[in-house]
Amino acid sequence: MKVGCIGLGDIAQKTYLPVLATRPGVELHLQTRTPATLTRVADGLHLPPGQRHADLDALLAQDLDAAFVHAPTQVHPDIVTRLLEAGVPTYVDKPLAYELADSARLVALAEGRGTSLAVGFNRRFAPGYAQCADHPRELILLQKNRIGLPEEPRTMILDDFIHVVDTLRFLVPGPVDDVTVRARTEDGLLHHVVLQLAGEGFTALGVMNRLSGSAEEILEVSGQDTKRQVVNLAEVIDHKGRPTVRRRGDWVPVARQRGIEQAVLAFLDAVGEGRTLSARDALTTHELCERVVREVQGRAAA
Repeated sequence: MKVGCIGLGDIAQKTYLPVLATRPGVELHLQTRTPATLTRVADGLHLPPGQRHADLDALLAQDLDAAFVHAPTQVHPDIVTRLLEAGVPTYVDKPLAYELADSARLVALAEGRGTSLAVGFNRRFAPGYAQCADHPRELILLQKNRIGLPEEPRTMILDDFIHVVDTLRFLVPGPVDDVTVRARTEDGLLHHVVLQLAGEGFTALGVMNRLSGSAEEILEVSGQDTKRQVVNLAEVIDHKGRPTVRRRGDWVPVARQRGIEQAVLAFLDAVGEGRTLSARDALTTHELCERVVREVQGRAAA
């Protein structure tokens, strides 16, 4: 299977390439417009010259079976469009695009072409979070906080808070009939945002504070007098009277802990089996993010 990787930044190098480069039957092709990076990364993986490409045209000429897009968000629409028009099943880092209209167009294009399009919401595959889907979930609380990083609202929400939004959508136990957004902005920068999703018998809260004093990600799901807590995707604590703690094994790769390995293999398995994956559900997450962006912008302008 010929698999292209477009964009060779930190995320690709640290998590995706270690999975792709060791997958049996995968012939890995790399593409970036930065020659020094292409040489360094390809040399590290011992790839021959024929699997190194300086532009997308050269990569597409390889008759790819699948592609992974890890380029900056602003170029996603152009790159993904070309891949889909060439009939290449495509996995792209979240978000599909900064603008909802572009995301919707890409999903429609994939469906019209009958070509797989998957968005990298890896937390749905992370072991700790997947285990929470089997726990009572009357109340869900997810915090993803950073230090000293207030940011322009659309960028922050689509590049980072989108993980919180999608994880809440993944974990809510029923239809959402109420959506509430709260936020603090100052001088055009978003300091924190809170999203509440509620439905019959449950409430889900997603929180991101970019001036938190701590870089952390904590998920709690509770119900029926029990609670499961996942700390930084690595430690699972079950509370029912006395807490019990399960920690990530010392040799568990980061890509597996964060669900990236599982997401990659699920995508490649679908391609290998000829199953077409739809990004329609991922688009729903983008639509909810757009609602958050507009409410945050509206409050800032008021």
